[in-house]
Amino acid sequence: MSFSKTASSRPSKGQTLPESPLPAQSAARLFIAIPLAAATTSDIVSEVHRLQSSSRNHEASGSTRWPASESWHITLQFLGRTTPEQYDCLVAHLRELRHVPIPIQLGPVGTFPRPGILLVGVVVTAGLIALQQAVTSATTPCGFTPEERPYHPHITIARRKGKGKGRDRDFRNLRLRTDPPARFSGFTADSFVLYESVPTPEGSRYEIRERFSLDVRK
Repeated sequence: MSFSKTASSRPSKGQTLPESPLPAQSAARLFIAIPLAAATTSDIVSEVHRLQSSSRNHEASGSTRWPASESWHITLQFLGRTTPEQYDCLVAHLRELRHVPIPIQLGPVGTFPRPGILLVGVVVTAGLIALQQAVTSATTPCGFTPEERPYHPHITIARRKGKGKGRDRDFRNLRLRTDPPARFSGFTADSFVLYESVPTPEGSRYEIRERFSLDVRK
């Protein structure tokens, strides 16, 4: 659900806004995720610029949507439509979560071919799985059910626009141009974030609603 903003505060395409609480008497599409460190974002930006240049050279740029780097994240749980009552429940339970900061390791660029997603892989470690399970356990009392399919953490850096032979071909060619594989710096996640996904004509915009620190001493 979108909220009215003045022209001076309207973000650019794909921008993640500063933290703000969920307005009362509204429902929103929410998800929980780990934001990226600045150095990691910079590494991925360099690779994206290389791929975008390659796409333009191969006349594929019109077949691909590139989310802004401000929107990049590692999803822990997608919640979907959330009522104000559920929101209050979520915040209360997530504030109680205790977990140490965790190292995040990134893999190579890859794809989810069927939905047409170009991504940076995230290595599944014991620490990341433990945090993801702690988050889903915290949200269960608020009416949310963990997904049954295996957890595949990743960072979405591009999406295919629609379907069709030409667009599928361009997407496959884009994947081939990720060789040789780029190397991305890892980071230590010391927080996670509750985001709202706000639909716009240019694609979803992600707004930070709450931030939670990873610290067993809190």
